[in-house]
Amino acid sequence: MPRPVIAVAGLACETSTFTPSRTDAPAFHPQRGPDAVGIYRFLDAGTPLAEAADWRGALIGRALPGGMIKRTAYEELATEIVERLQATMARTKIDGLWFDIHGAMVVEDLDDSEADLLRRVRNVIGPDVVVSASMDLHGNVSRELVHMLDLITCYRMAPHEDELDTKERACKNLVDCLTQKPGKRPIKAWVPVPILLPGEQTSTRDEPAKHIYAAVPTVEDLPGILDAAIWVGYAWADEPRNRAAVVVTGWHTEAVAAGAERLARLFWKARAEFHFVAPTGTLDECLDKAFTAPSASKPFFVSDSGDNPTAGGSGDVTWGLTQLMKRKELTRKENQPVVIYASIPGPEAVRAAVEAGVGKTITVTAGAAVDNLHAGPITLTGDVVAIKQGDKHARTEVVLRPEGTSLYVIVTDLRKPYHYERDFTELSLKPREADVVLVKIGYLEPQLYDMAADWMLALTPGGVDQDLRRLGHTRIRRPMFPFDGDFKSPPDLSARLIPLSTELLTGPDE
Repeated sequence: MPRPVIAVAGLACETSTFTPSRTDAPAFHPQRGPDAVGIYRFLDAGTPLAEAADWRGALIGRALPGGMIKRTAYEELATEIVERLQATMARTKIDGLWFDIHGAMVVEDLDDSEADLLRRVRNVIGPDVVVSASMDLHGNVSRELVHMLDLITCYRMAPHEDELDTKERACKNLVDCLTQKPGKRPIKAWVPVPILLPGEQTSTRDEPAKHIYAAVPTVEDLPGILDAAIWVGYAWADEPRNRAAVVVTGWHTEAVAAGAERLARLFWKARAEFHFVAPTGTLDECLDKAFTAPSASKPFFVSDSGDNPTAGGSGDVTWGLTQLMKRKELTRKENQPVVIYASIPGPEAVRAAVEAGVGKTITVTAGAAVDNLHAGPITLTGDVVAIKQGDKHARTEVVLRPEGTSLYVIVTDLRKPYHYERDFTELSLKPREADVVLVKIGYLEPQLYDMAADWMLALTPGGVDQDLRRLGHTRIRRPMFPFDGDFKSPPDLSARLIPLSTELLTGPDE
């Protein structure tokens, strides 16, 4: 039997609709043709999956989370995906397609953009090609999307330490369907769950998400089931599809439906148990605790969570840094704390620092060029401590130390998340020796989590505000927990068996 031909395509960007920033096409760093396959090490030459199929890259684009994608950017990238698939099909028959997406991408003037993209793809590849999707657990799964897919799965860990494992599973499931059950399409059971929570309340490190996600492989191991998945959903966008969901796929109707309902009930039953992954407070409350913490609690990390660039924040909200600069601890004469702030974009400030050079004192202004809803640009006078060029996200980074302080502020050409120890040490900073590290993030990524002797989550303003009620959702389906508290009647958590459809549905997305 010849190896199946599998195309690879997808666009991914976790998108907040509550930030004024916008995302353009270059932000997706598109990979095309063989390069679109080469970014996945489990498809490297000689690996089992690489040998099992003939992988043909169309286009893969992954943007740093941010504001809505410009419609022109989406049309440009979606059109190229379609054209590349058409070119591939002109040369050979496609048996399968791996659809690598996030699930929370929002395009200007377009709802459910992943379903729209898949509809365009299906119009090219037709109904017979088997399509498998891999997604972030913070994605959204509409009925329309499931209708046009054959297989679908998502991460089972938050933080997402299993990202590559999930993508590999999506590809393996696809290969197995094509080679072991040719011509047979999996049964899909979908259950929408009316819960919408921020990721910082649903980390799989902690209960109740820990035991809920631990149940996923137990369902998947049942006879007749191929894959099981739970989506938390994405809380910082305002579309009707934003909510939690469960999808189970397999070969036996009763098993698939029962497995989906079991996971949905487990999630719903635990709804009141979800809590933040760390102690929370206002920024001042968190800094009070950090500055008075004993030495055994240093470094003390504080999450400036409202402007987290890896959740969709613009990254240039200055409110947190402005409040930090007002603290008397920074300028006291004795026992001055060493504080690191990561980070604030300021292209002009970066250029001035580069021109001046390390060791020089400069006065620059940065931030609030995109999101000035909470505070305006901030002006800093201080020494240039470090300069680094060539970063993938930031492009150029500089470290400024305001006069009379032991505060080190990272200023970037473009916004950047700070998740790894090397992000700091390559700037001559020593986060393990700092007293306080204030970083724009929600839950701490693994390396930061391991570094932190103690930690608090500051409930700060921004496009990914953890206090969802402050954002003003108007389009999500109601009732929705926790927006509406206790429901008058329990939600319908019965499994919806979803047949394959290559057309976008026009009926209600229940």
